[in-house]
Amino acid sequence: SMAPPPKPERNLNDLKKELEVDDHKITTEELYRKYQVNPDTGLTAAQAKANLEKYGPNALTPPPTTPEWVKFLQALFGGFALLLWLGAGLCFLAYTIQASTLEEPPDDNLYLGIVLSAVVIITGIFSYYQESKSSKIMESFANLVPQYALVLRDGEKITAKAEELTVGDIVEVKFGDRIPADLRILEAKGFKVDNSSLTGESEPQSRSPEFTHENPLETKNLAFFSTNAVEGTARGMVVNIGDNTVMGRIAGLASGLDMGDTPIAKEIAHFIHIITGVAVFLGVTFFIIAFILGYHWLDAVIFLIGIIVANVPEGLRSEEHTLNSSH
Repeated sequence: SMAPPPKPERNLNDLKKELEVDDHKITTEELYRKYQVNPDTGLTAAQAKANLEKYGPNALTPPPTTPEWVKFLQALFGGFALLLWLGAGLCFLAYTIQASTLEEPPDDNLYLGIVLSAVVIITGIFSYYQESKSSKIMESFANLVPQYALVLRDGEKITAKAEELTVGDIVEVKFGDRIPADLRILEAKGFKVDNSSLTGESEPQSRSPEFTHENPLETKNLAFFSTNAVEGTARGMVVNIGDNTVMGRIAGLASGLDMGDTPIAKEIAHFIHIITGVAVFLGVTFFIIAFILGYHWLDAVIFLIGIIVANVPEGLRSEEHTLNSSH
């Protein structure tokens, strides 16, 4: 029996190497021996249970995702938002100091602080909402998985959940079904599959027990997980499940790829750095000038806040988030 291949370093050469399976080349007798199956009765319940424990369920592992509350906090406190929060904090601070030292403190710092906070919170919620819309991709992978399969166990045909299928199971598929795992075809009657999701071939491909091609993707005696049967009926043996199926490897590669930034995202990030630098530089310069001219340090701080906030283009914050989330 084969041990499941170790988790691949995500690259295409590994994918090609892993696709060098020989299950389509060996004779059916060798296949039954390799997986210790009696073709007439299928796996025994005990074998199926043992294989399930050894190879795990027939399901795709979803890629790691950032929890929603973390994303929300990132939207509220990322990038420019921090500058604005800082401004709001300084405003509230200035107001409290004035309130404790003056008889009748002016309200403008309090209002400014409230307005700044409101602005940051609203744009934060907006950019979080935009990000959450673009993260629905993974859910589409979940829909690839067929729900049930007709499988032969202990000589009985039973309907089992697709994730309970295991290596060596003998299953029957008919037109309209989604193939529940990578199958080696044992018998077929006018059986055709639609491999377009995998290979891009739009014509239905006929599938039969004959080994016709070295390449597993081309040979007629393999049918792949998540492709659709469009005509006829077939009986086949499960040779790969879950993440080890061809589709599972592709899904793993697709979700594991780091796409890098788009040119416009790089440009905007660069621009944002420049603007932030300019804002802080101007703010500090005016702060020092105000100080030299003999303003009260509180008023100088308010200058600082005003200039930094004025230089932060609010629209860019949500831009920055949409770009970060779109790749």
